[in-house]
Amino acid sequence: MPEGDSVWRAARRLNRGLQGHRLTHTDFRVPQHATVDLCGVTVLGTAAHGKHMLTRFDDGTTLHTHFRMDGSWTVLLSGRHLPRHLEPDVRVRLVSERGEQGYGLSIPVVELVPTRDEHRVIGHLGPDPLRPDWDATEAVRRLASDPQRAAVAALLDQRLLAGLGNLWVNELLFVRGHNPWVPVGDLDLDATVDTAARMLRQSIAVRGNGQVTTGDPRAGHEHWVYGRVGLPCRRCGSRVRVAAEVPGDAERRRTYWCPTCQPGPRGRK
Repeated sequence: MPEGDSVWRAARRLNRGLQGHRLTHTDFRVPQHATVDLCGVTVLGTAAHGKHMLTRFDDGTTLHTHFRMDGSWTVLLSGRHLPRHLEPDVRVRLVSERGEQGYGLSIPVVELVPTRDEHRVIGHLGPDPLRPDWDATEAVRRLASDPQRAAVAALLDQRLLAGLGNLWVNELLFVRGHNPWVPVGDLDLDATVDTAARMLRQSIAVRGNGQVTTGDPRAGHEHWVYGRVGLPCRRCGSRVRVAAEVPGDAERRRTYWCPTCQPGPRGRK
């Protein structure tokens, strides 16, 4: 699932394949950029911030993409071809002078902006644990700004702390032993932010670990509560519960929790 660590890994793939190389073919399959041709420009590099990705070119242009739920980037070596069934999903194609090809698939946000104006698309984001400018103190300050807000909603707010998606927030709250709906001000925010940063960094640092939170990468064993509704809690044996998502309400995402390990407003029902 495309959360902050997934986007960071996608940026790394693009850097390995395209960074420092001139483009010989570009194809933007979105209406607003359908006629744009970046042939001849050089890829300076790609950076991630939360769930956003910025690919910078030496002509002063930045390609801003956002994965949302289904987007992804893949890089193919020279001579390789994208599987035919994925062709309808292509939104961006970048081909380097060496033949490597970067494909943006099913990406809902594709926009070209002047590099000097990147702040217009990412300036609202909070600190990101995977960036070199990570500022834990600032993340804590932002999370504490509305202490009565439900913890699950505050931690998902990219303006406060960038990079955590639903999977990471559900797993983080279980690991910390917090009910998802307690006020965020009731949490030990320094410890919570530290744990969140360590979880994201573990995900990108350990080869093959991916989004494993239990330490067990076997299929069906990766997570404590996420996606495990009705199954026994790995710690206490209680049945994991889920609160359904309310479409269009950013405060009410699908939430998994253990009512025994995370007692609180809904956990006692």
